[in-house]
Order: sequence, then structure tokens, then C-alpha cells
Amino acid sequence: MSRIGKKVIELPAKVAITYENNLITVKGPKGTLSQQIDPDITVVLEDNTLTVERPTEQKRHKALHGLYRALINNMVVGVTEGYKIDLEIVGVGYKAATNTKNLLELSLGYSHTIFFALPQEVAVTAVTEKGKNPIVTIEGIDKQLVGQIAAKIKSLRPVEPYKGKGVRVLGETVRRKAGKTASKK
Repeated sequence: MSRIGKKVIELPAKVAITYENNLITVKGPKGTLSQQIDPDITVVLEDNTLTVERPTEQKRHKALHGLYRALINNMVVGVTEGYKIDLEIVGVGYKAATNTKNLLELSLGYSHTIFFALPQEVAVTAVTEKGKNPIVTIEGIDKQLVGQIAAKIKSLRPVEPYKGKGVRVLGETVRRKAGKTASKK
């Protein structure tokens, strides 16, 4: 039984939803998002609420029921509030800068700087305060795209467990390992 799929999505006043030919489009103050829906799943729009229904109790239909309800809810939240992920860059000499709106310049301890191009749907800012680690903020209306870009930037320099250097989500805890110990004679 899909508990997520049974939840009703409350639509804010500024959000307009259209559903035709298995394509759902959500328009809000921050932009527009679209998602293709499986033909077996039905979307019922009443007043300011939206419900997702499945035809049978098959395992596949149960899985799709919860999936599409979550995707539609993420789209509604994205066009009203948006999504934001803060990344912290930890390491001596590690830097981040934004030259233009869609280009991120990273110095992560390699022999070269990394230029990371971003899609138009995502905005990025880099803040470096004296005495603190650089913070890169990724903002957008598509939750999946924002998360995917954050994961890609994290993969450029994963956090290592001995000194804790690397790119991490702000506030993420890293399990540290003990280093080598000198032998006693």
C-alpha cells in the first residue's frame, strides 16, 4: 500500500496545473515544469487539491502511484519556493568563484582549475569569507536537476576520511579515520 501516493497535494493560489495526453504541466511564480505520466496512473484535479490514483493493486502500479505523487509534489514546491543546496569546500587553497551566471570556476588541489558549466535553469553563487571555507550555493526549481548538479560537483573532489578535505554539503558530518601511529620499541 502506497502511503505517499494516497496523500493529497494542496495547491497554492499562485499555481496553475494542466493535465492532458499524460503530460502534467505546473506553472507558478518561479517558472514552469512538465512531467510525462504513465498512462495507467490517473490524476484528479478538484478545487485546490490534486490526487493521484492507480487502477489496480499490482506491485508496479503501487510503485508508480507513490513515484508520480512525489514528482508532482516536488514540481509544485519547486515553482512556488524553489530548491537550494549549499556546498562547502574544505581544504587549504581550495577556491570557488563564479565568473558568469552559468560558469563555476573551482580550484580543488589539482594541477589545473576546473570550469564547470551549468544549465540555464540553475543559478549558482560562490561566497568566500576570510577565515572560512568557500560556500557554493545551487538554486533552481527542478529538485532532480539541482541535486544532480550538486552530486556532480561533490564527485570532483570527494571528502577523504583522514583530513576531511573535499566538497561536502553544508552541515554534512564526515566519519574520520585515525592516521598512522608511530611504532613503540
